[in-house]
Amino acid sequence: MELDKERQERYFIVVRRSKKGLSRGAVGRADAETAAGDLIGMVYGGSGSARSSGTVKKEDTYPLSRHQAQLLLFVSPASRRLELLSNVQLFSAICDLAQDDLVVVKRKKDFQPCLVKNLIQIGKKDKPGVLQMLGFELDLVDTEQDILSKKTVPLPFFSAADIVQVAPSHLNTSQPLRVSIDLGLNRKAVSRIYSMPALNSRNAKKGSTLSNKDVANSIQAMSHYSLEVGSMAEVISLNGLTVYGVIRWIGVPDGKKHYWAGLELDTEVTTCSDGTLGTKQYFTCERNKALFVPLTNCKPDSRFLFIPNENENKKPLEPPSVLLEDLNEDVPPVAERDVLSHLVGRMRGIQGHFNSCYLDATLFSLFTSSIGFNRMFNRSADSEEGISHILRRDIVNCLRRSGFVPAENVMKFRKQLGCKSFATEEKDPEEFITLLLKDVLHIEPLLKIRARGELSQDAYTHQIIVEKNQVGAVPSVQQLLEMSLVSSDLKFEEIPSCLIVQMPRFGKKFKMFPKIIPSTELDITDVLHCSPRECFLCGHVAEYECDQCLMDHKLQPGKIKQYCSICNTQVHTHPSRQEHTPHKLTVHLPEDASVQRHQMQLFAVLCINTSHYVSFVKYGPDPRSWIFFDSMADRCGDDNNGYNVPVIRSCPEVGDFLSQSEEEISTADLSQCSELVRRLLCDSYMCLYQRTDNHQ
Repeated sequence: MELDKERQERYFIVVRRSKKGLSRGAVGRADAETAAGDLIGMVYGGSGSARSSGTVKKEDTYPLSRHQAQLLLFVSPASRRLELLSNVQLFSAICDLAQDDLVVVKRKKDFQPCLVKNLIQIGKKDKPGVLQMLGFELDLVDTEQDILSKKTVPLPFFSAADIVQVAPSHLNTSQPLRVSIDLGLNRKAVSRIYSMPALNSRNAKKGSTLSNKDVANSIQAMSHYSLEVGSMAEVISLNGLTVYGVIRWIGVPDGKKHYWAGLELDTEVTTCSDGTLGTKQYFTCERNKALFVPLTNCKPDSRFLFIPNENENKKPLEPPSVLLEDLNEDVPPVAERDVLSHLVGRMRGIQGHFNSCYLDATLFSLFTSSIGFNRMFNRSADSEEGISHILRRDIVNCLRRSGFVPAENVMKFRKQLGCKSFATEEKDPEEFITLLLKDVLHIEPLLKIRARGELSQDAYTHQIIVEKNQVGAVPSVQQLLEMSLVSSDLKFEEIPSCLIVQMPRFGKKFKMFPKIIPSTELDITDVLHCSPRECFLCGHVAEYECDQCLMDHKLQPGKIKQYCSICNTQVHTHPSRQEHTPHKLTVHLPEDASVQRHQMQLFAVLCINTSHYVSFVKYGPDPRSWIFFDSMADRCGDDNNGYNVPVIRSCPEVGDFLSQSEEEISTADLSQCSELVRRLLCDSYMCLYQRTDNHQ
């Protein structure tokens, strides 16, 4: 009868902040449901006792079983409950744990293998209104000696959120839970569970025992299952920082007794090698990128912590989208301090699918970290339903909150773009940006461009149009933009909040310039209509501009030429310039007044190579805060049953390279640069800038 009663009980977790004051992550029990669909019941406090009662909207909750509710109730703070529940594979495995199952827990910054001993009930069982919390009693398997002797170290009780990995089911040989022994604690508050139908006995053999050899083999097998050559891994360095890389070699190095891993790191570290350890080279990579550590120091990507059987569907399960966000809130861009831990790694970013790389790279560039674009996004027209709501909920908030957007979310958005070809065909980023800003977000055109004597025209992006001989062999975006506008007699009517500049390319293959320097700061002062400017020669307020002086070889060809009254007269007394016709500027400042410069900051670069788009994003003010994103960096499975693996890599070397002078960059030997630096310089397709002031 008691079991039937438990099955009838309905539990929930709050996934959206409630008007009743319930916070996200609160666990409760529903006793009834109103005609309007509201749940009537109680919410539990941290001790498992009833904290409050009342009603909550059903759509603000997610249903739980009693067992799930008890496990989550022992997790604190409440925000960790939703994080755990969102990891479907891991939480399902934790719910199915049985005695002597092998798990990995995070303990004092380390990851330790443990054996499950008992499930612990916490709380007074007979007290009305109390839902007993559930924790785990685990035995630590600390060293190889412990594994062979099966000696274990007593540990405190662990919550479900402390478990970061569960051995695959075919590696575990579950046993019935053992009879309770005296804990030396208050038995009214804490007790072991003698038998638990909720825990599966996967592959269990009644009456069997787990041998020392079984434990050792399971741990070794789990390690090999989790990490292998080609796996993405992370390692906590001696100074506490986490570094990321790909495992290129696993084995026992000369002079060592245990397995080590050789990783090729995403970033250069001065103490690392080129694949050499001691006097022997175990693999080959760029210098300062090879790190050798004991295999036990490596941690696999968290999205693959629970590995399914070979016969199971290998596609990662996705949590219900409602668990990942509060739809009543706009999630802010990822903070600079959180990017490396939150975003970098395998299965991070936006998952590519079916010709979507142009869209994935564009959305990632616009919405990951841009403060300027985020302000426009929050002011854009939005509704409770429709495509803009899908963009906000299923892509932007999902990316910023969880660090990953599944391909299903992107396809759902693509199908709402109004044209079937957007769901199936490859498009140009500028075509998608115009559609996104104009028809989805209903944002006014970013640019107002004025031709002399004409009304301004609106645009969302600016295409660079120049002659190859008008700039140097390795031009910067600053030079290209000025030449493009001045040679076409164009000016910006006002300072744009965001400026999206398309590089001079013809189609996806032909590049006008083999290399383009993406200027980290773009000074647009001299291409603003009616903005005070400085005299090219003396620095006073300019009163005249001369287009014919633009390419004068004696006056820095390619630089915009504007002069004060005195310098204008002197420059045009030269015989070669007497035929020039400088035009008068509108000036509202005294001659000796200082001129304010207007600069924009680079926040993303879209690149293309062989019809595949990727992006570089600057995620903070630190010059080295750069990440690289590829929505289809790898693939699991075949074309019919597999899926793409998006990858985000940290690339501070890009910031180091761009911190050099333009002359140093233009003459750099790219064969000595990293792969990502070469891609940025040679494959740039579109550069995205935002205002650096607060008037956006």
